[in-house]
Amino acid sequence: MIFFNNKKKQLSNDSMENGVHMITAAAPNSVISEQFKTIRTNIQFSNADKTYKSLMLTSSLASEGKSTVAANLAVTFAKQGLKTLLVDADMRRPTINATFSIANPKGLTNYLTNREFNVNGAIYETSTDNLFVMPSGPVPPNPAELLNSRRMDSLIDSLEKQLDLVIYDAPPVLSVTDAQVLSTKVDGTILVVRQNVAEKEAVRRTVELLKHVKANIVGTLLNDVETKGGNGYYGYYGYGYYGVKKD
Repeated sequence: MIFFNNKKKQLSNDSMENGVHMITAAAPNSVISEQFKTIRTNIQFSNADKTYKSLMLTSSLASEGKSTVAANLAVTFAKQGLKTLLVDADMRRPTINATFSIANPKGLTNYLTNREFNVNGAIYETSTDNLFVMPSGPVPPNPAELLNSRRMDSLIDSLEKQLDLVIYDAPPVLSVTDAQVLSTKVDGTILVVRQNVAEKEAVRRTVELLKHVKANIVGTLLNDVETKGGNGYYGYYGYGYYGVKKD
């Protein structure tokens, strides 16, 4: 058995309480927003034979910025004119309700646990054209089982037919099995790796676990990289593909 970060860490609840920083919405012409546009382009051209209708973003461990990347990437796709839905599939540590100021939101778990619930009651418009969000809803006792249900399969299929792109913000792979389960149901998975936080063996193990369930790993994104000018920007660089560089 492999253990990572044996020292107990106090997980930050800042993104859960205050939401994530939406730089692509607040400063669409900033350097970072341009980087997200580059990431969008790389994703769109990563497979010439297929258009991705669903993407999952995850990380190895908590606090690597995957929710921030997922939200800003969703804005970037929406600004291109694509009808985009951001789904908070991190049921244990949700961020969408705080990020988009949705009080007491109905969400994904409401739909998955109540057959009478209309999915439209879990989808919210945002101030960004073409961008919609689905909060996680109440925290359930069995997130992995819900994500692995036939009702979840039906939801994914329905959303893909009605929208141009659905982005799922999933929990870290090494924390729970949710991301592994969801990765088998979406078109592609992107792994977010935070510089000076992610551990090499943890990332390696994450890739192994995703490949074990035959997830389609589109690429990896290195974030929180200091710019050479030292201007303090919270950078997102290094989008690439597994297999390009081998250790």
